[in-house]
Amino acid sequence: MDEVLIGSVLASTLRVTTPLLFAALAGLLCERSGVVDIGLEGKMLAAAFAAAAVTAVTHSAPMGIGAAMLVACAMSALHGFACVTHRGDQVVSGVALNMVAAGLTVVLGIAWFAQGGQTPPIDASQRLTGLLPQFAEPVPGSWVGSVIGHGLLSHNLLVYLAFALVLVVWFFLERTRPGLRLRAVGENPAMVDAAGVSVPRLRYTALMLNGLLCGLGGAYLTLAQNASFSPNMTAGRGFIALAAMIFGKWKPLPTLAACLLFGFLDAIAIRLQGVSLPGIGEVPVQAIQALPYILTVVLLAGFIGQAVAPKALSKPYVKER
Repeated sequence: MDEVLIGSVLASTLRVTTPLLFAALAGLLCERSGVVDIGLEGKMLAAAFAAAAVTAVTHSAPMGIGAAMLVACAMSALHGFACVTHRGDQVVSGVALNMVAAGLTVVLGIAWFAQGGQTPPIDASQRLTGLLPQFAEPVPGSWVGSVIGHGLLSHNLLVYLAFALVLVVWFFLERTRPGLRLRAVGENPAMVDAAGVSVPRLRYTALMLNGLLCGLGGAYLTLAQNASFSPNMTAGRGFIALAAMIFGKWKPLPTLAACLLFGFLDAIAIRLQGVSLPGIGEVPVQAIQALPYILTVVLLAGFIGQAVAPKALSKPYVKER
């Protein structure tokens, strides 16, 4: 049954990694432009609520995804208005977004659905399902069916999109003129301005891309991973994504590796619940669930080596006259 266990862990790793990867790429694009984004958690939470609420009412998953992206982009625009246009403190603005999202989603959920802040369950027909349903379950005795089929080919479109976007973001930042300009504005905005390129426009562009990706991550949580929205269901994923981005040193491919590490640890934690380990016994569920967050603290405490942030990160740009 080893192939069944490997296939199940691999499938769980990819599913858990997907929302982290969307959020980490969103933060990477934003911070490479020089804007700190502590608000990943809040944007994902608001997007998850919007996706669940709109899908439950309209019975249309595409409309739910569109609503999630629209809400996350609106929050990114608000962040930009505070930090880019009015040169406010970027960290304070991000924390404010998290607080607003955590409270507003509960208030709207109670007001609209009267279910304690939750949304109605989403119909099974409207949930995102695997592209190849024949691989929904591992196949005992078959490495191909369990590891390749169930582990790699049983997922919905958003999972494959998240991993494909890693290469898209890498190509955009490294091989395209707009991407090079976006990187430059995070390192030396005065030079970009002197070249006749608008610094605020580039940063707002990065924020809109950030919102689109956060919207996809939030929509995935309610349309694929869960059956409805519940208060604070992101459970720190935005902060873990932020840690993965820093662990990846603001680069797409290392960020992918960091997200996979967090996803694998979370998948292993799920498998360990209720299992008795030799010499230890049954590990408390709370200790297992805390593993990804412990790893986040350990990595950020200084075990990631020298991670050099963009030079203009968190610094509002004031045009010289």
